[in-house]
Amino acid sequence: MKLMRAVRVLASLGLAGAFAMGSVGAAAQTAAPAGAPKIGSSLIGKLQGPEIIRDAKAFPKTFKEAPTLAALVKDGKLPAVDKRLPEPSQLFVVKPLDQIGKYGGNWRRAFTGPADHENGNRIVSADKILTFDYTGTRIMPSLARDWKVSDDGKTTTIYLRKGAKWSDGKPLTADDFIFWYEDIYLNKNIVPTPFFEFQIDGKPGTMRKIDDYTVAFEFAEPYAFFVYQLAGSTAIGAGLATRGAFQNWGGAYAPAHYLKQFLPKYSSEEAANKKAKDLGFDNWVSLLRNRYSWALNPELPVMTPWKTVSPINTPTWAMERNPYFWGVDTAGNQLPYIDRITMSLAENAEVANLRAIAGEYDIQERHMHLSKLPVFLENQKKGNYTVKLDPGLNGADVALHVGMAYDADPEIGKLLRNKDFRHALALGIDRDQLNEAFWLGVGTAGSVAPAPDSVYSPGAEWNKKWGVLDLRQSNELLDKVGLTKKDPEGYRLRPDGKGRVRLEMVTVGGQFVPYTQVGEMIKQQWKKIGIDVDIKELERNLAFTRDNNNENQIITWANDGSEVLFLFPRHALPVDAAEAHMGIAFARWYASKGQSGKKPDDPEMLRAFDLFRSAFGMKEEDRVKAGKELWKIIVEQTWSIGTVGQSPAFMGVRIVKNNMGNVPDRQTNAQHVRTPYSSQPITFYFK
Repeated sequence: MKLMRAVRVLASLGLAGAFAMGSVGAAAQTAAPAGAPKIGSSLIGKLQGPEIIRDAKAFPKTFKEAPTLAALVKDGKLPAVDKRLPEPSQLFVVKPLDQIGKYGGNWRRAFTGPADHENGNRIVSADKILTFDYTGTRIMPSLARDWKVSDDGKTTTIYLRKGAKWSDGKPLTADDFIFWYEDIYLNKNIVPTPFFEFQIDGKPGTMRKIDDYTVAFEFAEPYAFFVYQLAGSTAIGAGLATRGAFQNWGGAYAPAHYLKQFLPKYSSEEAANKKAKDLGFDNWVSLLRNRYSWALNPELPVMTPWKTVSPINTPTWAMERNPYFWGVDTAGNQLPYIDRITMSLAENAEVANLRAIAGEYDIQERHMHLSKLPVFLENQKKGNYTVKLDPGLNGADVALHVGMAYDADPEIGKLLRNKDFRHALALGIDRDQLNEAFWLGVGTAGSVAPAPDSVYSPGAEWNKKWGVLDLRQSNELLDKVGLTKKDPEGYRLRPDGKGRVRLEMVTVGGQFVPYTQVGEMIKQQWKKIGIDVDIKELERNLAFTRDNNNENQIITWANDGSEVLFLFPRHALPVDAAEAHMGIAFARWYASKGQSGKKPDDPEMLRAFDLFRSAFGMKEEDRVKAGKELWKIIVEQTWSIGTVGQSPAFMGVRIVKNNMGNVPDRQTNAQHVRTPYSSQPITFYFK
């Protein structure tokens, strides 16, 4: 079996006892995030990361640049480096993990197609307004050099870096924030549903320019947590690159000098639509959506360390250094060190893994499968790379998200909204079998609840609630629901007389864990409770489009990020209209405070919505209590069914070439820190 093979390989490499399965505790010898898994492996090193320097007295006074840029300066094609950087006291300064790096090189990676925009988004996430340190626990400056929360918690003010410039050399100012707020965010043709992060108790926030380099976010009620929204992986805070690629218009700022040309406000509806049609788009909104995406549009001015030069919808997604990037190392070298990132299209994750095994990638964590760990280890020397593991804290690397608003088949929709039916499905899964087959036994089987030591954990007992195989109780619950009749093959029949109960489970191919294969094993397991299921593998964009059209009965996806519930709730509760596997109509209703979408019939979901909404105005102690109570509701209601989690399976298997420098032995693996951005890839270099 795979597990036995893994043990043999680990033993042969002197790593016997590499994993203490299911053991969770505080990370040792480091300032790791609270609740970091303690798996006890030489493959899981000490949590490390670079330091963001905040004391301007320690900032460098002289500056250097990459040789490629120096040549352009010499030829008169680019201003001198000190003219491209912010004012000396306004710099973003990073102390590299190990040493000052060297300039140059092409970072080779894999990507799986146009839907894989997060592959690049995470690497270039320096354009976030604020960020977290490498431990994922402390807010740090990023695009904004500083911030202040008012005593009453109603206003969060950010201070921009004077002299910071877009990638085309134009200055970044508060006007770019006001342009985004007034011309994009408040335009219902562009953003029909307000971001839940940009409101408190259903009351929308506003944005105000104080001066050219100061912006205030203002709310009617106390919202001290908003500063975390600006630092997290949220629609309002994750940066233009990420939210433009997600096509939900987020980021809180945009290049006004470039994007105004596509808006009717600055010409006319007729002229804007004509421009769109001339360029092959249906209307001006479609054109703007394309031009707003850093991954699709090489012409878009960006604040990222690298900018796209060959778009994501080509076989090679390529990025080159931004000559106006606003960060330096402690020696005054303009970052990033690496010249270029080249992502080569892999037809699927299997191909990407095989190429990684052959040593074709310099650093690759995305799409690397934990099931390949024995083969990765066997080929380390031949491929001249090292394997590093970064466990996560989320409860489910594969969650079965139930379409609670699904109504295309009314009888199936009724069953999905029946808690007893969902509990029966959850109890019919043999998670230990899944864990051994696809996680090599190193994951933790159970519900969707986060690791017991994570801040919002309701307690270890909730990791097992509705998360342990119990065929007897599962069958009893299905009988209770009214599914007592069976066909000759033992499958339960629909109450409306239209044949057997046949569910449809949508899986997404080419991802970090083999969703389809996991789904197929669950299909076999559910035979024992008389439930049939069709497994439908789709490309990510299509699967998520079906979500947005309320067409999915069940979709398999991770619940990563949900361990920091209030920063990334979309995989735990349907409250984010950008992505809500459990019911996009409910998320639209929540985000619009009833102005659009559909109100849930489930009183427990409404209770969860109310508690979630009120938590943002709470003090930290009360918010933590609210988070724990929310997780109890989420687990008990089983809107998502957990399988196996708390493992390195989701972006936690890193293949690192031995000639790469400033790469941590272990990095925080969490959505809110935009892994691997928390390790500051701008400081990676080729030795």
